[in-house]
Amino acid sequence: MTVKEINKIFGSFNNLRVLIIGDVMIDSYLWGKVNRISPEAPVPVVSIIKKERRLGGAANVALNVQAMGATPILCSVIGVDKEGARFLELMQKQKLSTKGILKSRDRITTIKTRVIGNNHQMIRVDEEDEHDVTIDETEQFLLLITYLIKHERIDVIIFEDYNKGLLTLPLIQNVITEANKRKIPTVVDPKKKHFADYKGVTMFKPNLKELREGVNWDFDQNNVKEIQKAVEMLRSKMKIEIALITLSEHGIYISSKKVKKLIPAHIRMIADVSGAGDTVVSVASLCLALKLKPESIANISNLAGGLVCEKVGVVPIDKEQLRIEAIELLVPAKK
Repeated sequence: MTVKEINKIFGSFNNLRVLIIGDVMIDSYLWGKVNRISPEAPVPVVSIIKKERRLGGAANVALNVQAMGATPILCSVIGVDKEGARFLELMQKQKLSTKGILKSRDRITTIKTRVIGNNHQMIRVDEEDEHDVTIDETEQFLLLITYLIKHERIDVIIFEDYNKGLLTLPLIQNVITEANKRKIPTVVDPKKKHFADYKGVTMFKPNLKELREGVNWDFDQNNVKEIQKAVEMLRSKMKIEIALITLSEHGIYISSKKVKKLIPAHIRMIADVSGAGDTVVSVASLCLALKLKPESIANISNLAGGLVCEKVGVVPIDKEQLRIEAIELLVPAKK
């Protein structure tokens, strides 16, 4: 890629509209310092300095899409509770549309509370319901999604599956059918429960653990040939165009009809890997919507995932920082 091409790509992100369907949550943070061990049990005592609430789960994908200049439309279900009201307040504060949010009296709004001591996560406490949304609510939710697909210009659809019960088989199949009918590319960030239900999507982005579970093979992560074989098993089984496998510190493996390549990770000071997968799927989806080549999709999203790992907590990508790094690392040096 050239500097001109990268600048054009980053400018074009501003014109895209992205429908994001998935489990949402509030990421709650308790920041503090650790100076002693508790006399009650051998655990550190965290003296809280700051409390913070952020949008999490599929909402973090929406924030990453927004940070890249595109327009996200988030579709999810929250509870009719105090935290659900706070979630909507956080969306409005971030200037995110709430038109795709359905309220349920059958479940609570998911909260993940992280206690951070001396910039290290000490413990995480989850409050959530993991049962499937009811049949009636699934039908309501599908009607809402279908309406948005028909009445909004949508350039790409992202399924962000956190396995909290929102993405059921009927919902998945109906949305994929509607998207394929309208030639809208679809991208999946999967979890184990519905891993095999996303047949026919455009791009599939599991991590190493999810790939192993999906193909039922404990392959050697250091053996590129074994990774390649596992990915081809996945592509054949799922009938997907592009497989994008995040390999943590080993980078990203991209596989399509024409390209099969391992993109190594760049050396970084890793502070926190939380939310990196959200960033990768967000940036990769935008690149897919622009019809970039698979290798370019992998290169740019690989950089994005690495950059957010340098920050503590779940944070969206910095578009300008990513653009500068893409120019520095992806443009061939002049001889």
